[in-house]
Amino acid sequence: MENEYNYDAIRPYTDEEVPEALKRVVTEPELKAVLAYLFPNKPLNELIQTLLSFHSVNDFQSKIVAPLMLNLVKKTSDGLDINGLEKLNTAEKYLFISNHRDIILDAALLNTLLITHGIETSENAIGDNLCVKPWITEMMKLNKNFIVQRSGSMREIFEASKRLSAYIRQNITEKRNSIWIAQREGRAKNADDRTQESLLKMLSMSAKKNLKKSFIELNLTPVSISYEYDACDFLKAKEFQQKRDNPDFRKSKDDDLLNMKTGLTGYKGRIHYEVTGKINDELNEILSGDDDRTAVLEKTARLIDRRIHKNYRLFPGNYVALDNLREESNFFGKMYSENEKEKFNTYIENQIQKIDMPQKDIPFLRNKLTEMYANPLINYLAAIEE
Repeated sequence: MENEYNYDAIRPYTDEEVPEALKRVVTEPELKAVLAYLFPNKPLNELIQTLLSFHSVNDFQSKIVAPLMLNLVKKTSDGLDINGLEKLNTAEKYLFISNHRDIILDAALLNTLLITHGIETSENAIGDNLCVKPWITEMMKLNKNFIVQRSGSMREIFEASKRLSAYIRQNITEKRNSIWIAQREGRAKNADDRTQESLLKMLSMSAKKNLKKSFIELNLTPVSISYEYDACDFLKAKEFQQKRDNPDFRKSKDDDLLNMKTGLTGYKGRIHYEVTGKINDELNEILSGDDDRTAVLEKTARLIDRRIHKNYRLFPGNYVALDNLREESNFFGKMYSENEKEKFNTYIENQIQKIDMPQKDIPFLRNKLTEMYANPLINYLAAIEE
């Protein structure tokens, strides 16, 4: 495909750019503080020299990021696993589309799992709202992240979307890199995971063929992510009340940093990734020549959703939450024990206690937290009935 764009402003760093980028970031006092926190048993000078010895993205990811993520998982979860990697062909590149729970971890953990299974990592889409400081942007680009522009005029956003679409398609079709992108802009704060058709519209902007063929050539591959506990759930519940009480409420950069930190360090229970395989065969079946653009977008989005919903790993708390939400004391009682029910309900009350805000509406917050854990089960039940 002819390269019509300059991607330097958004693309990750190449191997050749890694040494100079690392020289820049290791001078940052904030990064030094982060390294000291993450590696308390290693001298800071030794860590810096290790970083400066890297000459490739793979060095950085396999020797720093993956061990760091695995250590983080060990400290903050009850285990991480993945199914479905056998559905991937090393000769192909894929556009992984997943539900979105955590700002940083969704993509970072997927790449960590790929590394541990000897599979080449993907490039990952991140919003420019996360690039809150220059050194953070540098670290993101060292870790195979590319930037999605979300700020600017309507015209600027439109042009940025065209460039992004071309960048993603070029990577997949020229078999350079697999790509990960969330199914929606921002996290689904209530865990009701739905693919935004605007995402598919963006992907279609670079289509040189009809829409059906353009999606098939991208090897769309849904990935279903399940966290037993969402470390940021209380922050999401707080934001629901803030927006209810003030429709003009917008998160600040400090709020984004807090969500990033909480997602990294908070307790997550069990974590499961399910790679569901590419959807090309199903697209061939459900899309017909009579479908207009709107129908193609709708059918494709719903297919992605069904794949994600049907492949959740469900936990006792999901069943307790739906019983609580519907005020049915034990409709799903066979799916959890009394101890598991008590553990989940205690967890919810403890999360409510973490919320610090004026005019705290406890019943509202409890309901929002409960919805977050009930919605994956609601969507799973609907998907398996289709």
